[in-house]
Amino acid sequence: MSQAPLHGKKVALVIACDQFRDEELFVPRTTLEDRGAETLIAASRLERSNGMLGKYADPQVLIKDLDAAKLDAVIVVGGMGSPEYLWNDRDLHNLLQNMQDKNKILAAICLSGAVLAKAGVLKGKKATVYETPESVAALKEGGAFFESVPVIKDGKIITANGPEAASDFALEIAEELSKILV
Repeated sequence: MSQAPLHGKKVALVIACDQFRDEELFVPRTTLEDRGAETLIAASRLERSNGMLGKYADPQVLIKDLDAAKLDAVIVVGGMGSPEYLWNDRDLHNLLQNMQDKNKILAAICLSGAVLAKAGVLKGKKATVYETPESVAALKEGGAFFESVPVIKDGKIITANGPEAASDFALEIAEELSKILV
């Protein structure tokens, strides 16, 4: 994959208010920042969020305040908090729909693949998710073609199935971002 600089690229990483999966936030964030991208952590509250493995993150912006026109990509981070805080977040669904309308990059890892499905942006797309009966059902109900693989890219949509795939997921996002002309 290309190591093209990502200077000028802006990426929002959306986390649950509690119980996000640590490496699913920090691996992509570090990978993208190391290549020059600007990242923002977003959530539905501006309070410290605890990761499942003991790390924490302080969101910098509310999901409802993110502007699709000013972003190159949105990454929805997974973890056990995703179903409670992200799956049915209308502000997040609206953002994802606006991003898709503007042909921007959408990415989700672990249980958060279901967020993309529930937002209606996976219709007719291949996608993966951390496999639970609920998450797989959400993908299928959202019109996605579920594939049980670590990482899959379909157009500008990138999904991964869990923390073990975080590095490959991050590299796939970096590669797609490198294709955008500044």
